[in-house]
Formats: sequence, C-alpha cells, structure tokens
Amino acid sequence: MNIDSFRKLYVHELKDLWSAEKQTLDVLAGAVEAATDEELKAAIENHLSETQGHIGRLETIFENLDFEPGGHRCEGMAGLLKEVQGAFGSEIDEQIRDAMLISSLQRVEHYELAGYGVARTFAAKLGDNEAAELLRATLEEEGKADRMLTELAERRINFVALAD
Repeated sequence: MNIDSFRKLYVHELKDLWSAEKQTLDVLAGAVEAATDEELKAAIENHLSETQGHIGRLETIFENLDFEPGGHRCEGMAGLLKEVQGAFGSEIDEQIRDAMLISSLQRVEHYELAGYGVARTFAAKLGDNEAAELLRATLEEEGKADRMLTELAERRINFVALAD
C-alpha cells in the first residue's frame, strides 16, 4: 500500500497491529506450555483469550473502513516473538525460564501498547470515535496484562529465579 495520506498511515498501523496479534497467538500457546508457575500459566492463558478478542476488534474496524487486514507482516513483532520462543528451551532451568518468559512477554506488551496508543490517537484525529473506543479497550487490556506480569515477577518469580 502506498502510504500517501494520514488515513492510509492509520490503515497501515492497523494492519501492523493485526499481523502482530495473529503472530502472537501461536507463541502465547507455546508460552503457556513452557511456563511452570501456575499463576503465570493462567495469566498467559487469559491473555491468549484476550488476544483473540483484540483480533476481532481490529477486524471490526477493518470492516468499517472497507479494508482487508492482511497483506502486511509486522517484522517488529516477529523479532520480539523470537525472543519469547528463546525461553521455550528444555535446557533452561524452570525458574529461570519463567523469569525469562515474563521479561520477553513484557517487551511484546510494551510494543503492543505503543502500537495501540498510536492507532487510537490516529482514529480520534480522523473522527472515527467507534474505532478509537475499540482501540482504547484493547489498550487497557494490554496494560492490564503488562501489570499482571510485573506483579508476578516482583511478587515471586524473580525471587525464585534469583535463589536458584
């Protein structure tokens, strides 16, 4: 797509988010399997479910814009997800693996927070209040997931990894 207008830049940002979320689905399923801490597993499973909802919201926005979500690959997310997959190795101590999963998953969350913040701002500037509201809802869920990971790390997982 030739990005020659603010609206097309907005669509590009949405395509980037859609691609990022689609790529994240499979990796989150693997992260659930790799995690050993039960609370961490539950948090990842919950966010996996939320991610499916994020994709649905984005697809609703695309329907209203008369654009298809595909046709673009988010390379930034692809790189971040390789880091998450690096924690899947069986040779990594379980406690270290959980801490490593949290640190790499938080980088994913921060990337998503930035992307959704930009897209929400663009939607508002374009007067697309419905899309801005959908993007705001996803932004809140992404922030909640990030805070949950921080809480798990600070409350227990980093201490267990440190003691190992």
